[in-house]
Amino acid sequence: MTKYIFVTGGVTSSLGKGIISASLAKLLQSRGYSVTIQKFDPYINIDPGTLNPYEHGECYVTEDGAETDLDLGHYERFLNTPTSKANNITTGRIYQNVINKEREGAFLGKTVQVVPHITDEIKRNIRILGESGQYDIVITELGGTVGDIESLPYIEAVRQFRWEVGSSNSLVIHLTLIPFLAAAGELKTKPTQHSVKMLLEYGIQPDILVCRTEHHLTMDIRKKIALFCNVNINAVIESIDASTIYDVPLLMLKEQLDKTVLTKLKLSHKNEPSLENWKEFLGRLKNPTSEVRIGLVGKYVELPDAYKSIVESFIHAGAKNECKVKVDYIHSEQLTIENAVERLKGLHGVLVAPGFGQRGFEGKIEAIRYVRENNIPFFGICLGMQCAVVEFGRNVLGLKDANSTEMNPETEFPVINMMEDQKKVIHKGGTMRLGAYPCDLKKNSKAAAIYGKAHISERHRHRYEFNNTYLKDYENAGLMPSGINPENNLVEIVELKNHPFFIGAQFHPELKSTVANPHPLFINFVAASLAYARKK
Repeated sequence: MTKYIFVTGGVTSSLGKGIISASLAKLLQSRGYSVTIQKFDPYINIDPGTLNPYEHGECYVTEDGAETDLDLGHYERFLNTPTSKANNITTGRIYQNVINKEREGAFLGKTVQVVPHITDEIKRNIRILGESGQYDIVITELGGTVGDIESLPYIEAVRQFRWEVGSSNSLVIHLTLIPFLAAAGELKTKPTQHSVKMLLEYGIQPDILVCRTEHHLTMDIRKKIALFCNVNINAVIESIDASTIYDVPLLMLKEQLDKTVLTKLKLSHKNEPSLENWKEFLGRLKNPTSEVRIGLVGKYVELPDAYKSIVESFIHAGAKNECKVKVDYIHSEQLTIENAVERLKGLHGVLVAPGFGQRGFEGKIEAIRYVRENNIPFFGICLGMQCAVVEFGRNVLGLKDANSTEMNPETEFPVINMMEDQKKVIHKGGTMRLGAYPCDLKKNSKAAAIYGKAHISERHRHRYEFNNTYLKDYENAGLMPSGINPENNLVEIVELKNHPFFIGAQFHPELKSTVANPHPLFINFVAASLAYARKK
């Protein structure tokens, strides 16, 4: 039978439930178990696809086209296995499913209530991955903190689910905070005690406590927590602040979190964790032999989580190149033709980030013009690629009004246009071109050399595309379409000839970069930036 692990949070948000879940999954995977992680989010949006990045960070897209929480990115980066729409459930989707069933008459006229109908739907979604036959262990992360009104149905569903499958087939890990009071000079356990007490009021006794802390827990503190929270002392796990999230699996291994979990679930401690490749990655990450400064030009730079996967891809690619990548966040709305040189000089590479809408668009154009004219490595993703097409059209082809119809529907030269199948779309949520699509790479192109193969698959999230009416003009002027979708001739990659590195990708390569397999486009972009830095 599949075993189930539930990860809850208490005291405060942002303690790192996603990282703890991913780290535990990594340890169990390294012991030979098949593991997946799902995230239950308590907000009423169907998915985060229509949320502003300032609200929720980046929207992570899975292979099957689901718009999901950014924590799924952590799951994939740690485990090197893809997730799906079944790995991210929101309150909005739960209620939508129940209401649709009610409209169909599935409840035979009964009064539809939170208990049992909403909790039953939550439990059904918990079981989907477990009953697929693919996984030995399913870890479910519950968003929010214990005590939040919107989280109560999930807590109740977990209580019911544990009663149904039995204590040896499920356990609850509660992530909590042990704050340090500088004035008193000591760690305080009372917030954790209150958080566990609240869980107990809802009918759930946590099996393991993972304690976030800035200082090491003494044995006396561990005993106190164990006594007043009613857990075994070996189930009090220290999670001390780390210099990188990639340290956490090794810290949890040292705390024997995986052993404690396996013991409680009555599973064999088969195989010692094999983490040599992980340790090798950490060694390269922490001992770089060089450094590059790469500008990340975007409109949400006040919140780095808006570009989480891009930043992590730089970490993976940097380690591969034994190079520290220092990311310089540049607000595209503040870039102008007057200040672009001053703001961008000293950079060894520039990445123009994805985004939507007109705000900051012209700043991205200026950044691209500067790096193109000065032979600085450039990488554009999604809107960043479209900006490169617009900039080239204006400043090389002489199409002064060249634009995207997203920014100017009346432009004389719509070099970026809405996709045909998007023109009749009315609803915004979940209706973009989403998920993995094939791409054929042009022979002898830089893209083909980077990937080392002719056919690839990458994940998309967009409504607009390169306008093929202008394809020959761009090719003749030197901006080559080196990646084409074989099904609809959509231009997926453009690259500039006679430039050290100038590539724009319509897709999102950052969504497929993992610790075990850094994305080749990021590896080569960092390598080109490093070569530029050494040349300078």
